[in-house]
Amino acid sequence: MASRAVFLDRDGIINQLILNPATGEYESPHALSEIEILPGAAAAAKRLIDAGFTLFAVSNQPSAAKGKVPLERLLENEAFIEARLREAGAVITRGYYCHHHPEGIVAEMSGPCGCRKPAPGSLLAARDAFNVDLSQSWMIGDQDTDVLCGQNAGCRTILVAHPLSTKRRAGRATPTLHANDLPHAVEQLLQTVAAEGAR
Repeated sequence: MASRAVFLDRDGIINQLILNPATGEYESPHALSEIEILPGAAAAAKRLIDAGFTLFAVSNQPSAAKGKVPLERLLENEAFIEARLREAGAVITRGYYCHHHPEGIVAEMSGPCGCRKPAPGSLLAARDAFNVDLSQSWMIGDQDTDVLCGQNAGCRTILVAHPLSTKRRAGRATPTLHANDLPHAVEQLLQTVAAEGAR
């Protein structure tokens, strides 16, 4: 029997975005000391597991491709965040992190790929590896690209209005639901699923 899943964007959903003084933009943390799990995020993720969903992280992480940090630093950050969630009982079955960028300066991580959101490659890979029913699954993120990625894979979607990623929500996507943060998104998702089950 196929499983149902929730695909979680990472920065702005699970952990806080960090100001890059060089660009004035908020982006992924580059050091372990910068990682801050957002309030209620781990507990909200655990609620999804308790409700029978399989959790995946799906995140564009192009900083190494852009030459900002070594790839090893990104891998450490990814493992650290997943470990923090696991300590709270919110196990990420697999993290799908796209380290590519179409205009990167590191050759092996530059150019087009099928895993950079809004492309659905990571969700399709999870479907094939873990027998996920994408039509019964959800993508939660704070950017238009997250919503488009979920829709391109056939999932329902929730767009989270994180205040530091406003510029990345330009109205290019129409999600199934809107939320203020991950706990709010999870509450709405579970209410929606429960209402459907009661019909």
